[in-house]
Amino acid sequence: MERVRNASRSVISGVEDKDIEHWVHIHIMGKTYRVPADLTIMQAIEFAGYRMVRSCGCRAGFCGACSTVYRREGEYKLRTAMACQTRVEDGMYLVQIPFSPAVKPHYDLAKEAYEASAIMAHFPDIARCVSCNTCTKSCPQDLQVMDYVQAALRGDFKAVAEGSFECIQCGLCAIRCPAEIVQYHMAQFVRRMYGRNGTPLETNLKKRIQELEERAFDEEFQRVMGLGEKDLREIYTEQQRSREVY
Repeated sequence: MERVRNASRSVISGVEDKDIEHWVHIHIMGKTYRVPADLTIMQAIEFAGYRMVRSCGCRAGFCGACSTVYRREGEYKLRTAMACQTRVEDGMYLVQIPFSPAVKPHYDLAKEAYEASAIMAHFPDIARCVSCNTCTKSCPQDLQVMDYVQAALRGDFKAVAEGSFECIQCGLCAIRCPAEIVQYHMAQFVRRMYGRNGTPLETNLKKRIQELEERAFDEEFQRVMGLGEKDLREIYTEQQRSREVY
């Protein structure tokens, strides 16, 4: 862990070369750089002097912005990863993908029929799936992408929604797909349709919506808005202690 901390500090505040014990050589868009061995791909690119304007976001593996394509030295296989979650290896050949060039159709959920024909109308390309499973192998979330594409062909909204629930919209599945399917946009459409039409409205949510419509919290809201900073800090501190929602 100390190696990782030292490597990370080298990007954030800089350290002397002598303080870094382990180094690797990587290739960024064809140019070779020496970087600390324990950096993530994103940190290594920044250490090499590149400014991450695109292809970066939350830096925690949730937003899907830092899609990366790379090869290991001596391998023919083209690999995919999230740059903020994958550590560099000696001899890596790297390139960032600032945007996955996939067209997203326009639709109005309120006007869509809750049936398989709606999926096929917007995403007819899923019929080209050859079940090669390349999409699944490319997914940094380890989702069974091919399985939920097949579920979409069957019109199984629930299976698609649950199978793609942890999708981070990075687009690596679509980039690697030989059939040129845009799996992640299709899955997002199905999740939205399933959420709108296939799941019952929770009792507590229904009750809270009704309370908001009846303006049941207006008086309390105005009271809180009138409090000073000291009072708000005390309320917040007490809330954290009790773990209750104020």
